[in-house]
Amino acid sequence: MNIEHLRFPVGRFSLPKDVTNKDRQSWIDTIEKLPENLTVKISELGEHKLDIPYRPNGWTSRQVIHHLADSHMNSIIRFKWSLTEDSPKIKTYNEQAWSTLTDYDLPIESSMQILKGVHHRWTKLLRGMKEEGFQKSFFHPEHNYEYSLDVALALYDWHCRHHLGHIDLVINA
Repeated sequence: MNIEHLRFPVGRFSLPKDVTNKDRQSWIDTIEKLPENLTVKISELGEHKLDIPYRPNGWTSRQVIHHLADSHMNSIIRFKWSLTEDSPKIKTYNEQAWSTLTDYDLPIESSMQILKGVHHRWTKLLRGMKEEGFQKSFFHPEHNYEYSLDVALALYDWHCRHHLGHIDLVINA
């Protein structure tokens, strides 16, 4: 298997051009179902494989799960800032550095609880948004890019599938 597939098991993210309400609903469904889909993957993975990296120099499934909790907490906050402020400049964080902190050694249950709560609230927020809300945006200083919430929603749909794909690589190894 080539390194590109190991890094991006569902392919690289591509910016959506024309977003329909059907697209949004599909992406929201992905976000809503992540905790459930992750629970299934974890049961297939088993405790003994949580600390196996999905590729050489890659994260372990444990790190991926803790990263999902960190990333998605940041994302819901970015959505809320965008809905309540005028194109806020977000605070970025060093994902790689965070993955080396001691809380990434914890059992995954705490991050699973975070994901269940965040995704429940995030889904409620997303399903309650009107179309014009998805046109609101935030500025990402690290990428020097203005993300509409439509693009951010598409990105997090991809992010869910991307990291589930990493866990699948370990399951199927």
